[in-house]
Amino acid sequence: MSDKANTLEIGISTFLHADPEKGGVSHAERLRQAIEEIQLADQVGLDVFAIGEHHRIDYTSSSPAVILAAAAATTKNIRLSSAVTVLSSDDPVRVYQSFATLDGLSNGRAEIMAGRGSFIESFPLFGYDLKDYEELFEDKLELLLKIRASERVTWRGGHRPAIDNMGIYPRAVQQPLPVWIGTGGSPESAIRAGLLGLPIVFSILGGLPQRFASLVELYKEAAVKAGHDPNQLQIATHSHGFISDTTQEASERYYPVMAAQMNRIGRERGWSPYTRDSYDASCSLHGALYVGDPEYVAEKILLLHKNLGLTRFLMYVDFSTLPHRELLRTIELLGTKVAPIVRQELGPSSIKR
Repeated sequence: MSDKANTLEIGISTFLHADPEKGGVSHAERLRQAIEEIQLADQVGLDVFAIGEHHRIDYTSSSPAVILAAAAATTKNIRLSSAVTVLSSDDPVRVYQSFATLDGLSNGRAEIMAGRGSFIESFPLFGYDLKDYEELFEDKLELLLKIRASERVTWRGGHRPAIDNMGIYPRAVQQPLPVWIGTGGSPESAIRAGLLGLPIVFSILGGLPQRFASLVELYKEAAVKAGHDPNQLQIATHSHGFISDTTQEASERYYPVMAAQMNRIGRERGWSPYTRDSYDASCSLHGALYVGDPEYVAEKILLLHKNLGLTRFLMYVDFSTLPHRELLRTIELLGTKVAPIVRQELGPSSIKR
């Protein structure tokens, strides 16, 4: 693997928002749309498409590996990842098997992004106690990494039956199968990923992305302390975005969609109402929303790359209240307009394929 510091992959992340109760598309239709989005992302030269796991009526993506496998047969180059797999409430054996199967179907393009999850509905659904939130993730990440490292596994932990010298199949094409750590900004998660030498994804949904620089430093320091090569570290971010022909058009079109979603989640979590001032601040050059024309979005990505040393940028492109053609247009512009500007600015080493 080459030096990661001079590369920048650009891709899409999504939770496949559906919202059939509010007049949005059905779950079945949103799944079919997702395949079209992944195919387009591959065609326009994007590097990765990542789907998050959720178990709510307003999202369709309870089984990301199944959706990604459906797209594997009709795509050629794009990497296919979860974003995230809620490892704490899943079985690491099945997670590995599912993504190893995807890896075989896609000829080595699968990735796992493991996380504890920003929503908690999967814990009662699968019979887990939230008081074990931290311990579950640590236990299951240990097992997942052991499985990817060895065909036969012996393991004992606190929240899953022991495994005694059993084989785990199929094996992934990639050795090792990539496992990223997804985090919303926890110092403990950054340090854990660094100590393990795993790539990390920061979810940056508000405020100033620059504030994550201290977490990047914690991550790098932990990795070096554990003996990992700092030149091989991979750092990604995940942020909302929307691209149109003009920045004003993009900003006006996206605000009501963003406000509706943030206020819906905010009511569940006790947040203050989302305001236009907050939105405009996030759309500014140093803010966390990548909304604008291709040149402006490229400028913001380059600034983020400079400030955090990114090797991957994921734009969250979703919301069922937007016509699907507008989501497809954003994907098209990200691949055909934004990515070429970024790659040209960073030089030939940033072009992966």
